[in-house]
Parts: sequence; structure tokens; C-alpha cells
Amino acid sequence: MINEGGVKEGDRAPALKVTSSDGSTVDLSSPGQPLVLYFYPKDDTSGCTLEAQNFTQLAPDFKKAGVKVVGVSRDPMKKHEKFIAKYDLAVPLASDEDGKISDAFGTWVEKSMYGRKYMGMERATYLIRSDGKVARAWRKVKVPGHAQDVLKAAAQV
Repeated sequence: MINEGGVKEGDRAPALKVTSSDGSTVDLSSPGQPLVLYFYPKDDTSGCTLEAQNFTQLAPDFKKAGVKVVGVSRDPMKKHEKFIAKYDLAVPLASDEDGKISDAFGTWVEKSMYGRKYMGMERATYLIRSDGKVARAWRKVKVPGHAQDVLKAAAQV
């Protein structure tokens, strides 16, 4: 099932649990601390690598602000582990192989390249408050400057 509209600011995050590469499990509807959940298309591609590196560079600032950051794609956990090791990423990644998380957030969308239509992950980021309410939602994200924008917003939650 595809959630066309997706989760919007002010909505409660879906009642799903996400297990990330650092071994932690977060209940999205009640994370207990502010959470940045960023969706990206694919490990080890140029834009996705740059985004992960940008969040990694700012990881100490997010930690100081008491905000957890988790990246989500449909890549399997083994691929995430290689991606993390290759680029020394400091941000945990979660696998959404079954599509439940991206479907719930509405980030699995129809895309088009060279006239060919296909389903893929929309680059999107959600800032979820500790009570599970979505404070900010960024859709159709452009990578340059995005992690910094998210950090500014997260510091105010």
C-alpha cells in the first residue's frame, strides 16, 4: 500500500519500530527524544553518500542537541554495514526492505527518468519530537545545505 500524501507536519509519526545499524530500536510514535529520520534512495550513490557524510559531519552537534539521527533506505542491512564502513559514517542506518516505513511516510513514490516511470524512494526528512509528533517535514530534498537546515530546526525542538 502506498500512502500518497504521506506524513505531514503536526501528524503523529506512524506506530512502527525501526532497528538501526547501531543495534538500537526506536518506536517512531514515541521515540523518547527528538529524532531525525531521513529517507534516501540508495547506499553508495553520489547524492546519498554526500547526504550521509553531511549528517555524519554534524553528528556531534545533533548529539549535543539531544537529537538522534537515523537514515532509512530499502537497502539490506548488510549493504548498510558496508556503506558505513566504506565512508566511516557516524549516523546509524535502518533497512526498510519490506517497505513498511517508506509506505507509511509516503516516501515510496513514482519517479521518472528519461521518460521511464518507476517506483523509488523520495529523498525526504522528518523531525519527530520526543512525543511522536512530526515537528518538520522536508520533501523532495536537495542535498546541499540540507543537514545544516535540519540541525537548525532540531536545535529548536
